[in-house]
Amino acid sequence: MSNVFSPGELIGLLRAERTGRALEEAICYRAILLGITKASLNTQSFISEASFQETARVLAKAALRGRIDWLKGLKENVVLGGMIPVGTGFKGLVHRSRQHNNIPLETKKKNLFEGEMRDILFHHRELFDFCI
Repeated sequence: MSNVFSPGELIGLLRAERTGRALEEAICYRAILLGITKASLNTQSFISEASFQETARVLAKAALRGRIDWLKGLKENVVLGGMIPVGTGFKGLVHRSRQHNNIPLETKKKNLFEGEMRDILFHHRELFDFCI
């Protein structure tokens, strides 16, 4: 089997152990405690890596390897202007129970700009008494 990683390349410890179990031959690696700079460059998301430091090198390496960024983290979604995976933007948050599979989930988007000016004034009468 050809080399999966380049000599001297930094990878996560769990990834090295998983690769060692998957290969028939033993791989040599050593654990290194990284500082904040190198730790930020050693993530699953190449967009997150590129936003921190060494942008050209990270993007070139990702392109050569044909990497796909699945946009699962907060940082890469912020960089690309996507919905961040927290709160109502987190699709993985909604779990349907097995016993409630037949109940459809109903979502409503409320348009704040549908109401007329008098509706706004009605709800905030004390603020807009001079307008009525």
